[in-house]
Amino acid sequence: MKIAYIAQFYEPVIGGVEKVIKILAERMAEQGHEVHVFTSDFDKSKRISKKEEIINKVHVHRYHYLFSVTQFSPIWPSLLWKAKLKDFDVIHIHVFGHLFTLIGGYLAKINKKPVVITTHCPWTGSFGRNKIAMVALYFSYLLNRLSFKWADKIIAITPWEIDNIIKYGGRKDKITIIPNGVDDILFKKIKNNRFKKIHGINGKLVLFFGRFNITKGADKLALAAKELIRKRKDIWFVFVGPDEGIKERVKEIVKDEERIIVLPPIRDIKKIAEMYQAADVYMLPSYREGLPLTLFEAMASGMPIIASPVQGIPYEMTTKNGIFVNYGDINGLQNAILKILDNPKLARKMSVANRKKALNYKWENIADKTEKIYKSLIK
Repeated sequence: MKIAYIAQFYEPVIGGVEKVIKILAERMAEQGHEVHVFTSDFDKSKRISKKEEIINKVHVHRYHYLFSVTQFSPIWPSLLWKAKLKDFDVIHIHVFGHLFTLIGGYLAKINKKPVVITTHCPWTGSFGRNKIAMVALYFSYLLNRLSFKWADKIIAITPWEIDNIIKYGGRKDKITIIPNGVDDILFKKIKNNRFKKIHGINGKLVLFFGRFNITKGADKLALAAKELIRKRKDIWFVFVGPDEGIKERVKEIVKDEERIIVLPPIRDIKKIAEMYQAADVYMLPSYREGLPLTLFEAMASGMPIIASPVQGIPYEMTTKNGIFVNYGDINGLQNAILKILDNPKLARKMSVANRKKALNYKWENIADKTEKIYKSLIK
C-alpha cells in the first residue's frame, strides 16, 4: 500500500500525537508499505529548514506555514495545491478540527481516495486556549463537519469521544475505537538501572513526564512537591519534558530545592524506560487529557498512577491502577503520594494490575488494527 499521513506536526516535534503518528508511520514502513507524511514546517516555536527528507523509511514533506493561531495551530494552506495524493491507496488524517483536516478530507474526496480520521480527543475545553484560538476553533469545528462527512472511517482513541464525534457530524457506524499504544521495551526490566545514581537520588521517586503546558498541571504538582519534601526527607521529585509555556514557572517554584529536579526532554526510548522504572509513582495532574500515551507507558512500567479523573482517563484507569485526585488539589496530591509510597502492599497490587492491563495496548496490536482498516477500505 501507499499510505499518506496528514498531520500538523512531525519529528522533531515532541508530543503524544506526534509520537503516535511516528510509530504508526514507521511500523507501516517496516511492513513494506510506502509511507509519506505531509505536515507543516513549524516545530511549535520556529520554522524547520529541511522541507523534504526520509526518516526511518518514512518520506516527510513539510509545507510552509503562514502563521500560528496558537502553539498547536499552524496555518499551512499550501497543502491544498502542493500535496499530490492521486497515487495513494489511503489517506489518514490525524487530529480533528483544523484547516489541514478539512483540506486533507477535500483532497481525498476529489482524488476519490478512502480517508481515515483519527480525532485524538480535541474536545477538552477552553482552558489554556486564548480567545482568538477559541473563536478559530469554533468555526473550524463547524466547517469540519464536512471532513467527517467525507471520512470513510473515524478512529476515536477513547469511548469518551463518541458523543462529541456524533455532535459534529460523525456517523456512529463509521467510528472505531483504537487507543494509543505502548512500546515493547517498556515491559522489559532494565538491568543496572542508573537513573537515580546519575541524578543523585537516594530516596523514593515521584515522576512527572510530559509537556510543560498549563493544562498538564506541572505547576500544581510543583507546589505540592515543595510542601511535601519539607515534611519528608525520603522523597524526591523529577519533572521531565519540553517547555510549552510554564517550565520557567515550575523552575521558579522549586528553585533551591535539591530534591526537586527539572530535566530537559528525554527522547531515547531506552532512557525513557529506565526513567519510568526508577520511579515509585507516576503523576498525571492534568486539567484535561484525551488519552495520554504516558498513562499506558507508566502502566507497562508497573507504576502506580496518580491522575486527574478527566475526559478519557477514567475509561482506562480505575482505582485498581492508581488514585484519582482532582486538578489543583494540592493537599489531595500530597495525600495520594504518601498513601502509595507508605503502603508497599498497595503499590505492588497496583503495579501488577497495571502491567497486566498494559498488555492490551502493545503497538503491534494497535498497528495491526489500523492496517486492517486500511485494507478493508481499499477492498
